[in-house]
Amino acid sequence: MAKSKAYKFEEIEEKWQKRWEEAEIFKVCEDPAKEKFYVLEMFPYPSGRIHMGHVRNYTIGDVIARFLRMQGKNVLHPMGWDAFGLPAEGAAIRHGTHPAKWTYENIAYMRQQLRRLGFSYDWSRELATCDPGYYRWEQLFFIEMLEKGLAYRKKTLVNWCESCQTVLANEQVIEGACWRCDSQVVQKEMWGWFLKITAYAEELLEDLEKLKGGWPEKVILMQKNWIGKSEGAEIEFPVEGRSEKIKVFTTRPDTLYGVTFISLAPEHPLTLELARESGREAEVSAFLERMRRLDRRRLLEGDFEKEGIFLGAHAIHPLTGKKVPIFAANFVLMEYGTGAVMAVPAHDQRDFEFAKKYGLPIVVVITPPGEELRPQEMTQAYEAPGVMVNSGPFTGLESEKGKREVVKYLEEKGVGRARITYRLRDWGISRQRYWGAPIPVVYCPECGIVPVRKEGLPVELPLSANLDRSGRSPLAELESFVKTSCPRCGSPARRETDTMDTFVESSWYFARYCCPDYHEGPLDKTRVDYWLPVDQYIGGIEHAVLHLLYARFFTKVLRDLGYLSIDEPFKRLLTQGMVLKETHRCPVHGWLYPEEVSPEGRCRREGCGAPVEFGSPEKMSKSKCNVVDPGEMIKRYGADTVRLFMLFAAPPEKDLEWSQQGIEGAHRFLVRIFRLVAENRDDLLAAGDLPTKPSADLRSLRRKTHQTIRKVTEDIQDRYRFNTAIAAIMELTNEISALLNRKDRPEGFWPVVREALETVVVLLSPFVPHICEELWHLLGGKGFILERPWPGYDPQVATAEEIEIVVQVNGRVRGQVLVPAEASDEEIKDKALSLTNVRKYLEGKSLRKVIYVPKKLVNIVVG
Repeated sequence: MAKSKAYKFEEIEEKWQKRWEEAEIFKVCEDPAKEKFYVLEMFPYPSGRIHMGHVRNYTIGDVIARFLRMQGKNVLHPMGWDAFGLPAEGAAIRHGTHPAKWTYENIAYMRQQLRRLGFSYDWSRELATCDPGYYRWEQLFFIEMLEKGLAYRKKTLVNWCESCQTVLANEQVIEGACWRCDSQVVQKEMWGWFLKITAYAEELLEDLEKLKGGWPEKVILMQKNWIGKSEGAEIEFPVEGRSEKIKVFTTRPDTLYGVTFISLAPEHPLTLELARESGREAEVSAFLERMRRLDRRRLLEGDFEKEGIFLGAHAIHPLTGKKVPIFAANFVLMEYGTGAVMAVPAHDQRDFEFAKKYGLPIVVVITPPGEELRPQEMTQAYEAPGVMVNSGPFTGLESEKGKREVVKYLEEKGVGRARITYRLRDWGISRQRYWGAPIPVVYCPECGIVPVRKEGLPVELPLSANLDRSGRSPLAELESFVKTSCPRCGSPARRETDTMDTFVESSWYFARYCCPDYHEGPLDKTRVDYWLPVDQYIGGIEHAVLHLLYARFFTKVLRDLGYLSIDEPFKRLLTQGMVLKETHRCPVHGWLYPEEVSPEGRCRREGCGAPVEFGSPEKMSKSKCNVVDPGEMIKRYGADTVRLFMLFAAPPEKDLEWSQQGIEGAHRFLVRIFRLVAENRDDLLAAGDLPTKPSADLRSLRRKTHQTIRKVTEDIQDRYRFNTAIAAIMELTNEISALLNRKDRPEGFWPVVREALETVVVLLSPFVPHICEELWHLLGGKGFILERPWPGYDPQVATAEEIEIVVQVNGRVRGQVLVPAEASDEEIKDKALSLTNVRKYLEGKSLRKVIYVPKKLVNIVVG
C-alpha cells in the first residue's frame, strides 16, 4: 500500500496521541523487579493556557522520562494542578464567575493543550489541589502538627499586602514587595497560624550536604543563606529602674566592652513603654509612625539613612555597670534576632553612622595587630578581627579567642549564654482569602481553640460563597460556614475563616502522586516507599527558597509523623532557564506585538509609522507584547517542531532566546527526515543483512551511526545536553543524505543505510515522539517505539580506523605510529614525539618545530 511522502504533522500527531491514550501506554504501577525512576516537573497553576516556559519545562521532563523508559526503568511521570490561589479569585471577580468554575474550566483547557504536545504523563494519577479529596489530608496533617506543637496561633506583626488583601510569609516578600503582585508590603499586627519550620532549621541546613552534586550549587547557597545560621551570644542588659532585661544577640561578643548604646526595633514591646515612662511618648510615636511609612524594601537592603530617637531610658552594661542610652532605630528589624541590638560604633558600620549622626561615644575595643585606632580619626568602623583592647581582663587576646572567653565569662556571671540563631522564621500560613483550604479549627467560648475531629474531615470550602470586588474573603459573613458546634463540648462555636497558604498544597503533592487513588489515609506507605524520593525534579530558579524549602520541611514532618521514610524529597534538581524574546517599542504607542512592526521597522498601529526601538531579549511577558502562543506554533508547525526547537536552541539550564528562524529550521529538519524514510521506504524494507565486508564509505557510515548512539546516550544520561545530542543526530542525518545522493551503491548499501536511519528515528523519539512513531512503522517496526529498548552501540564499530603516520627527525625516517583517523593534529604530534626511537635523537638538542603533513608524516626539526 502506497504511503504519503508528505509530512502531515497534524494527522500524524493526532493519530499517535489517540493510540497512546487507547493503549494506556504511559500508565505505570509499582514493580519491585524493575528499577524505578520518578521524574517530575513542578505542576502548573491553571491560569487558562500554557506558555512557552511551561512547554520548555515539560518537554525537558518528557525527554528524560521517555529515554529512561526505553532504558528499562519503571518511570513515574505524573501531572496535576496547583489549583488554589489569588489569581483564580482575581479572574473570577473580573469575569463575574466563581473561582471553582474558572479553575476547572482552565484545567480542562490546559489538559487538552498538554495532551496536544504528546507528553508521556500517567493521567490516571492527575490531581487538583482544590479537590476536597486532596486537601482533606493536609487538614489532617495540620491537626497532627497542632497536636505535636508544630502548628500554633499567635498575634504578631505580619507582612501585609494591601493589594492582595492578605498576609505573606517572610519567604513571599521579595525585596520588600509582594511575590505575587510586586506591591509594597507593610507591617500589620494580626492573629495568625504558623508552622514551626524553625524546629527543623538545623536539619534543613545540614541536609543540604546530601543534595550536593544533585542540586545546583546556587540553589543550595540560596537556601543556606535563607536559613541563615549564626553562632554567637545572647546577652542581657538590665533596664535602669525596671525589672525587665533587654536581650540582644550578637555574633561579636568580643566587642562587648565597646557598647555605647542599645538600639530597639520601632515595633519592640519596650519602645513605647519606655517612652511613655520618660514623658517622650508623643515624639516617639510620631517617629514610629514615620518609620512605618518607610519603603520596606529599602529597609531590608540597608539602602536608607540611619535614623533613631532617644527613648529617655538607659540600660546597664552587664560587665562594666555603666549606663548606656536606649534608642529606637530604623535599621533594627523586629523579625531578626531579638529586635534589640547592642551598638558598637567602632566595629559596626551601621552603628558608626548612627553614632556620628547623634553624637554618641565611639570606643575602640579591637585593633589591627601592631596598630592603634583613634576614634576621633576613624572615618569608618573597623569590622575585621584583631586584638582586644580596653576590654578589662580580656585585653590582649586575639578577638577570635576572645569571643569564646567572653561567652564563658558571661555564663559564669549568669548574664549571657552561647546561642545559635537562624534567620529563618516560622511559616505564617494564614491567608485572609477565600480560594484556599480551610484551616480545620473552631473557636469555642468554653474550650478555646479546638481542632475539628479527624473523622469529620474535610472541612469543605463552601462553593456557595460569593466574592465581591474588594477581594475580601466572604467566609466570615457566611453563617452556614462560620456557625458550628464545638467538637469537644458541643457548645455553639465558630470556625476559623482564614485559609491556608497555597504553598501548603504544593509541599506534599509529589507524595500524593504515588497513590492518588488511596482513600484510607493520605499516603499508602508501601507505594510511596517504592517511588520516593523524586529522582529528577524540574522547575524554575524562582522557587529556590519558597516552594523547595517548604517541600523539604514538609517531607521531614511527614517522616516524623510516620507517613514517609525519606529525609529529602528531590534527589536531583534541574532549574531550567527562561524563554526570552526581543521586544518592540514605539515612542507613541509603547510596546508592540511583532505583527505591529513593518519590515522597515516602523509602527503599524493606527498608521503611526514611527521608528520602532528593538530591545534586547527579555522574559516573555504579555505586558511587553513579546509572548509567543504555543497553540499558534503547534497549529503552524506541529508539536514535534515546537519540542525540537525548545530542546535544540539552548542547554536546559540556560535561557533560551526565541527565534522564528530557529523554529522554521527545526521544522525543515523534520520534513527532511520524513522524506528520507518515506521516499526510500521500499528499498529500506527490502534491505537484507548487514554486509560482512562493507566498503570504506559504508564502514564510515556505520562508524558514525554507532558513535552517534554513544554520543546521544551520554549526552542525555550524564549531562542532559539535549542540544548537543540533537546536533549529533543531525550530523548523522547529513552523512546519510550524502550517501543517498551518490550514484554508486556498493553491496550492502541499503542494510547500512537502514541501520543508520532506524538509529536516527529511535534516538530522536524522546525528543519528537509523534513523527518517530510514524517513521518507525514506515520502516516496518512493531508496537510503540517507546516500548523498544534503547539501542546499544558496538565499541569496535564506533572506534575510528587507524592510519599509519611516518615519523622523521630532520628529514630522516625514525619510526611509524598508528593513530585513530579522527585524531587531532596535536595528538598525532605528541604521539610521534613519544616514540622511543625518536627521543634518542632529541637528547641534548633543542626542538625547533614539528611539521605535520595530514595523514602522511610528521617531521621533527631539531638543532
